[in-house]
Amino acid sequence: MLIGYARTSTLEQEAGLEAQIRDLSALGCEQIFSEQVSSIARREQLEAALTFARKGDTLVVTKLDRLARSVLHMAEIAGRLDAKGVALRVISMGGGEGGLDTSTATGRLMLNVVMSVAQFEREMMLERQREGIAKAKSLGRYTGRKPTAMAQAEKVKALAAKGLSMGQIAAEVGIGKGSVHRILTGKPKALAAVESAAA
Repeated sequence: MLIGYARTSTLEQEAGLEAQIRDLSALGCEQIFSEQVSSIARREQLEAALTFARKGDTLVVTKLDRLARSVLHMAEIAGRLDAKGVALRVISMGGGEGGLDTSTATGRLMLNVVMSVAQFEREMMLERQREGIAKAKSLGRYTGRKPTAMAQAEKVKALAAKGLSMGQIAAEVGIGKGSVHRILTGKPKALAAVESAAA
C-alpha cells in the first residue's frame, strides 16, 4: 500500500499543500496524511502515518524536506520505517526529476549516501566549533553560557529591596520584566503570564 505524507509550513500557502496531495494521489497513494505545521513543531500527522504503515507498505513524500527537519530526524524516521519493513519513496530530491525509493538497492544506497554526507558535514562543523571554543578558552575569551534569569535571583531581590521598580530591575540586570516578576513572586511562568494578561 502507498501511504502519502504532505506538509507545508504555517507560512506557506494552502495551495502548496493541495499540490502535494494532488501529486501523491496521482501516484496512487490510498491513504494520505497531511498537515500545515512549521518545521520545528510536533508533526502529529507524520506520527499517524508512521504508526499506520505496515510491513510491505511504502511511505511517499514529494520532497525530503517535507518529511524530515534534520539529518538526525531523517535517520530516526528511516530507522523506524526499516524496523517495520516499510519503504520510503521521495518523488524529487530537489535538484532534478530523479527521486529515491528505498525498496530498491540503489534507493537504499542513495539514502545512505545523502545521510552520510550530511552527518560528515555536521561532525566537521562540531569539530570546528570545539576547536573554536578551545582557542577562545586558551585566550581567556570564552565565558560559556550566560547565566539564566533565575541565577540572578539574589541580585533581583536585592535591587527590589532598595525600592527599584520591576522595569528598572530588568534593565539593570539585563533580563525580562516577566522574569523579574517570577523571581519576586515565586510563581511559575504560566501563572505569571495569566496574571499579567488579566492586569
